[in-house]
Amino acid sequence: MKIKDFKPKNSEELVKQADEYAKKVGIKLNPDKKKLAMIIKGLMDNKEKHGEVYCPCRVVTGNKEKDKDIICPCVFHRGEIELQGHCLCLLFFGDKK
Repeated sequence: MKIKDFKPKNSEELVKQADEYAKKVGIKLNPDKKKLAMIIKGLMDNKEKHGEVYCPCRVVTGNKEKDKDIICPCVFHRGEIELQGHCLCLLFFGDKK
């Protein structure tokens, strides 16, 4: 399945898109609202600064081809969730009860 990149106009839209994506693939957003808000801010700051919703915990190099892997949801998030229960930036968590 090809991951469709988020294209939000604002923070609220990003949360909605991320939540819809999470439900679709069987994961969930960070339940800590303060931490979630910080991650969303980082994503939106990267969108404003770099033009894409790059993962806030990864370094944007400026090489669009190389950096496409870190556009949220990044290519690493599924493996990280399997290994540690959450992705590196803590946006997504496994949906284990």
